[in-house]
Amino acid sequence: MKFTATILLLAAATSNAFMPQATPFMRTNTFALNAEVTVASIKELRGLTGAGMMDCKKALIETEGDVEAAIENMRTSGQLKAAKKAAKVAAEGQIIIKSDDDGAVLVEVNCQTDFVAKDGSFLAFAGKVADFAIADKPTIEELKEKFEEDRVALVAKIGENIEVRRVQYVEGEQCSTYIHNGGKIGVVVAGSGDDQVLKNMCMHVCASAPQFLSPSDVADEVIEKERKIQIEVAMNEGKPEDIAEKMVAGRMRKFAGEIALKGQPFVMEPKKSVEEVLKEKKSDITSFIRLEVGEGIVKDDGPSFAEEVAAMAGGN
Repeated sequence: MKFTATILLLAAATSNAFMPQATPFMRTNTFALNAEVTVASIKELRGLTGAGMMDCKKALIETEGDVEAAIENMRTSGQLKAAKKAAKVAAEGQIIIKSDDDGAVLVEVNCQTDFVAKDGSFLAFAGKVADFAIADKPTIEELKEKFEEDRVALVAKIGENIEVRRVQYVEGEQCSTYIHNGGKIGVVVAGSGDDQVLKNMCMHVCASAPQFLSPSDVADEVIEKERKIQIEVAMNEGKPEDIAEKMVAGRMRKFAGEIALKGQPFVMEPKKSVEEVLKEKKSDITSFIRLEVGEGIVKDDGPSFAEEVAAMAGGN
């Protein structure tokens, strides 16, 4: 009987030795911070404040997950507000034109939204900048320095990033100006002759956006670059190189006229060139400038929430 019991005990011990042993559960690569701070609360705070994910994470840790308290702390610190406004791309705004007996100035002042671009305080600021520019002819660096304190005060008041971006001058005793679409595009044409003709030329410049004054002003490198592009396009369409060269030669004779003001078909009389119309009206253009709000600005909305979550998870 004792022998049988001993056998049974040995069998049980042997069986237990080969049983899988339980191991404690361990969370890996987690970005849940603690019981109070979760990804959901970070997303909520980010949506309410527009702050970066790491800023929201830090704020929630400090308040033990209390979203309202985190918002209050972020508001009272002031640091978040300044960083947030500076990071926003200012691609809306106004082109302001001022003129005097010697010429005209075009100033571009940017903000973030079209709504603020029509705000009285913003327009007053932009007008003040342009008034100083026509009076003193400063560079863009000097203009920015002159109005930096006013700009910062206006950012605090309106709540959007604001930037004095560009200033351009046109010299001439006879200048015509044109503002299109409530300040989205501004044009100044300097020349001589009939005032209405010059005004019409402003509207042409606005619509056609010429890059040069006369076809002879188009640089050789600009023409050569376009010639190579057109040859490559023709060859990609299956044309032999010699045929492509001949086709492009004909196109290039027109190219300089297409991008130069005086060579373009006049928008109000397309059968005549701008130069022909000017001669008929005994008028001439010596220079022009066209500015469009936001041209050349690349809008970057930054990483998505999912991308920020992935980056934070990887960091932990």
